[in-house]
Amino acid sequence: MCLPLLNSIRVPRAGAGRPRTTPDAVLGDRAYSSREIRTELRRRGIIAVIPEPRDQQSHWRRRGSRGGRPVTYDPVTYRGRNTVERFFNRIKQWRALATRYDKHAVIFRGAVMSQRS
Repeated sequence: MCLPLLNSIRVPRAGAGRPRTTPDAVLGDRAYSSREIRTELRRRGIIAVIPEPRDQQSHWRRRGSRGGRPVTYDPVTYRGRNTVERFFNRIKQWRALATRYDKHAVIFRGAVMSQRS
């Protein structure tokens, strides 16, 4: 699900011009810490701010020098992820969006965008 989403990303520029298709960084929880996702982010030059699950940490530690290097991420930037989580929780609480009463995607998107403020 993450990789098709990366293809649809459009980061608007401050002034005029077409939007960027490459964000500076991608924040995700431990569920998005797969090798495939990290490789694709590295290929695109995007910083991955995704912590490594504890079981994966124990795997490379157990293998010793053959296990590779540990994954690095910026814990200070990762703390900013809570604003995104709070936004999703706020939207989930809104019954009209949770039950999807709107019939058209344009109206649904408008309702979501009005909740951003």
